[in-house]
Amino acid sequence: MIRFILLQNRQGKTRLSKWYVPFDAAEKNKLESEIHRAVVTRDRKWTNFLEYRSYKLIYRQYAGLFFTFCVDVNDNELAVLELIHLFVEVLDGYFGNVCELDLVFHFDKVYHVLDELLLAGEVSETSQAVILEKLRLVDKLD
Repeated sequence: MIRFILLQNRQGKTRLSKWYVPFDAAEKNKLESEIHRAVVTRDRKWTNFLEYRSYKLIYRQYAGLFFTFCVDVNDNELAVLELIHLFVEVLDGYFGNVCELDLVFHFDKVYHVLDELLLAGEVSETSQAVILEKLRLVDKLD
């Protein structure tokens, strides 16, 4: 199960966070800064998997953004890496070459993309075409 998702830039600003388990605000801030320090300082030659507390962090860097998923220790790392890539591909397809500013100014749409992909921390849809079609239908209603 996915515990939480963080999208952070190189400077440590969290551009998107989705929490599937409850944490208080102080704990969230502490986790965000600790995770950013742990992910940014890792050598690029090392794996994108990191054990953190009683969880596992799986992250991937796209341009200046770090996509970090916190999952249970027994979850499949490669499946989560593919999920991160699918998320980025859907964002790319929806926004047309997504950038950090898209995440900042259209955060509501990014959350909608994430909600189409995941439900309560579990994968609900894996077809990029189906997700994009649902998003386009919602855009037509707006």
